Amino acid sequence: MLPWIIESSPDRLAAVRDTSLAKLVRDDLLAAILQGDLTPGQRINEPDVAARLQVSRVPVREALRELESSGLVVARKHSGVFVRQLDAGEIADLYKMRALLDGYAGRCVAQLSPEKRSNLLTRLSASVALMHQAVQCQDIQAYYAENLRFHWSIVVAAESATLTEIYQNLIQKLHLARLKNLAKDVGMQTSIAEHAEIIDAIGSADPARCEAMLTQHVTDAYARLIT
Repeated sequence: MLPWIIESSPDRLAAVRDTSLAKLVRDDLLAAILQGDLTPGQRINEPDVAARLQVSRVPVREALRELESSGLVVARKHSGVFVRQLDAGEIADLYKMRALLDGYAGRCVAQLSPEKRSNLLTRLSASVALMHQAVQCQDIQAYYAENLRFHWSIVVAAESATLTEIYQNLIQKLHLARLKNLAKDVGMQTSIAEHAEIIDAIGSADPARCEAMLTQHVTDAYARLIT
């Protein structure tokens, strides 16, 4: 569902020998969390993970520590490791930060060369077309996935490794909160119209307008989510 989700399997783990087992286990658990196979509040059983992936418990523990440092799981003394459940205050803070990051990315892409902006606009227009299809089919999950891809395309096009890393981590946390309401229409038609305006602003190469529109778009999206 997220643009960067990495599919994993025991066969893939057995085939890739030049990558650390802890990283491969981390990628597998990350995909399970982001796809909703491991849900917020659910306990992650170390022996079960080790048996399923045919590894020892050492790389599983290392993977869980890494996921804990990124804020996706939480370790509770004498209880185990659980997928994080975000409270309302944390979700609000994350949306505020996301609005700033999206706005910054918008300012950056508005200043790209005409060729790079043209390539980005082609991707964004295709993404909006797929959002329209999802709405017509009343496929909210497909719309949500394409919505994320739209914003991710802008972030990647901003050509900032630091922005990309921070944004990915933030969206993964917000995704934990969205997993519970992916059947809810959160103003898809309104959001699509806003996306079209963002495309127009990027095409006009107007950094201030792009920044303002993307910042407001994310702010409005959060308002629609909590109403």
